[in-house]
Amino acid sequence: MAKDNFFPDDYEAPVDVSSFMKFIDGDNTFRVLSSAIVGYEYWNNESKPVRSQTKPEETPADISLNKEGKPTAVKHFWAFLVYNYDVNAVQSLEITQSTVMKGMRSLIENPKWGDPKGYDITVTRTGKDLLTKYAVVPNPHAEVTPEVVEALEKSEIDLSNIFDN
Repeated sequence: MAKDNFFPDDYEAPVDVSSFMKFIDGDNTFRVLSSAIVGYEYWNNESKPVRSQTKPEETPADISLNKEGKPTAVKHFWAFLVYNYDVNAVQSLEITQSTVMKGMRSLIENPKWGDPKGYDITVTRTGKDLLTKYAVVPNPHAEVTPEVVEALEKSEIDLSNIFDN
């Protein structure tokens, strides 16, 4: 340790990695590691997500309200495991953005791309609030690296209970 430095030369603050991936501004590159679980989600008045396999027929009594006092939306979602290259970790990714869903679905249905577990995907996020835009771009087909396989094997994330509130 150098005398003039408060921290050791090789010191880096530890980073807590969430088990949930969220799209940040710029490029977000990930590898899909599981099949999707699909359903519907709304946020209740305790700021907690409520998920269901079917869309509620009526507005839930406990749904949160927006700034105008109106119920927030019940959104369709896809949830699956990914390897997030930005944090080098397995995370759960829940997608509700229709542009991301459409982009991924067009890749999945295209015979040249197919199953997204066979290639990395980059979602680029730009803008803020209602002006947020997303672009979905596939990366060349490639085998999953041993590091990703090992991270998945060590992961304790379990999406099987996603509908348990």
